[in-house]
Amino acid sequence: MKIKLDENLPLRLGLVLTELGNDVHTTLDEGLSGAEDARIWESVRNENRFLITQDLDFSDLRRFEPGTHAGILLVRLQNPSRRALLERVEALFRQEDVQTWAGCFVVATERKVRVRRPGS
Repeated sequence: MKIKLDENLPLRLGLVLTELGNDVHTTLDEGLSGAEDARIWESVRNENRFLITQDLDFSDLRRFEPGTHAGILLVRLQNPSRRALLERVEALFRQEDVQTWAGCFVVATERKVRVRRPGS
């Protein structure tokens, strides 16, 4: 899976997801740290990458309608320490069939995963 990690996630997560066979770019690698969301989204769209973020600005389903992009995973933990974020996203990529999330809007909490598919 082609992934873009937002800057609000641990850099180590990029290494873990790469080890799991994904093609991972980070906003830091691309000089997009501190960039406005519109610029990050443009990069995500141009590269057809699945975005992983904690940024609620990417949660508007009207603006980011499933099926109009490669997919978004919004991670919403009550206590989003770097370790908790790393462990939760790694567990998702090890336990879930994340390939089926292409084009979807996905919200993951500590205990749940909600997937909004195109056309639903």
